[in-house]
Amino acid sequence: MKFRIEKDTMGEVRVPDDRYWGAQTQRSLENFPVGRETMPLEIIHAYGFLKKACAEVNHELDTLDEKKADAIAKACDELIAGVLDDHFPLKVWQTGSGTQSHMNVNEVIANRATEILGGDFRKEKLVHPNDDVNMAQSSNDTFPTAMRIAVLSSLKLVLLPALEQLGEALEEKVRAFDNIVKIGRTHLQDATPLTLGQEFSGYVAMMDAAKMQIEEAMGWCAQLPIGGTAVGTGINAPKDFDKRVVERVNSYFNGTLTFAVQPNKFHGLTSHDAETVTSGVLKALAANLMKIANDIRWMASGPRCGIGEITIPANEPGSSIMPGKVNPTQVEMVTMVAVQVMGNDAAIGFAASQGNFELNVFKPVIASNLLHSIRLLGDAMRSFATRCVEGIEPNREKIEAHLHNSLMLVTALNEHIGYEKAAQIAKKAYEENLTLKEAVLALGYLSAEAFDRWVDPLKMVGKVV
Repeated sequence: MKFRIEKDTMGEVRVPDDRYWGAQTQRSLENFPVGRETMPLEIIHAYGFLKKACAEVNHELDTLDEKKADAIAKACDELIAGVLDDHFPLKVWQTGSGTQSHMNVNEVIANRATEILGGDFRKEKLVHPNDDVNMAQSSNDTFPTAMRIAVLSSLKLVLLPALEQLGEALEEKVRAFDNIVKIGRTHLQDATPLTLGQEFSGYVAMMDAAKMQIEEAMGWCAQLPIGGTAVGTGINAPKDFDKRVVERVNSYFNGTLTFAVQPNKFHGLTSHDAETVTSGVLKALAANLMKIANDIRWMASGPRCGIGEITIPANEPGSSIMPGKVNPTQVEMVTMVAVQVMGNDAAIGFAASQGNFELNVFKPVIASNLLHSIRLLGDAMRSFATRCVEGIEPNREKIEAHLHNSLMLVTALNEHIGYEKAAQIAKKAYEENLTLKEAVLALGYLSAEAFDRWVDPLKMVGKVV
């Protein structure tokens, strides 16, 4: 591999000659050989929007000449498009302000802009990473700004569409299963009946609630702390720099996303309660997905020796030793994702609590875990909807058998003969292996006609007046 010599305030360092990064990126690469988790590309691409906006605003303010501003903007367009992804090798585990990744962005943009201007960045710096690309900015305000651009983009473009897809798949099952009466269960024990559609309607409501909660959290994440620079005072940033930059960023998204200026920059630099709230919403979604997936796992258990009230798609062989075995693999994937999201939330909460004086120095781990949760949930819900939920079918024979074998249908008799007599019926049926009707007739509490009239599962689920 061919190397070149780059210089910074710490001296000289060797950098791979085919990479746009400079000395500060190289030092971080060498000083933080920790883990395999690199800075999420969502952050890098978000930085492209931010740096482009800053360059254009600085040109408007006559502090950056037109040629440099245009070159920086073009380099940023390439960064946003993913053309330069290979030039961002740094790990999440670095300085807590994200300074190394920020300088990685500045160096790559500066060197690529130099090249766009016709120069050879290996020999000259027509665009300087600090003086030009980072003009009127700091790591302390740009990193949390890029983080929020990335998070809001991911929530809007990745998570919400997946959530809606799963919600629609579940809603279709509500309609399809509307008149299938089954036994309900509480404490994993038999309870009163409901329809399979009613059961699935609870899952749809969970998705609807998650959507509302996510949209509310997006409002907090839309506030950008750009303009606070080092400690929130805005030193070295011109008047209204923050407003101009946010307006410019908004113009790039054409109404798809809308950002606002965070009114208190001291809050924006040292506190990440918006990210913590967002992570909490994702944890709540994960908890509901865990519940839905486990319900489907239980209902599909068997196929012959379990509950077996529904069937799920057989996507692949389930065992290396048991021929013909099929497992609920999509369910297991969802539940593992849910566990990971809950773990990410714990890390985010701890990290967000570490704001000391004017800066929180756990920003990279907050950004990485939050974006990880969004990606996982988005991917998991799309896969779960397509490869499991859409293919769920009822096992009507098993549902009927469980329904009419349940002792809890006796609950319908409470208002007619009282709780005590109804309990006696259930107990006699259980101990003597009788049907409820047989137990009622043996005890002489009701006629067969009265039993059939009052113990009607359809009436018990509100389907017959």
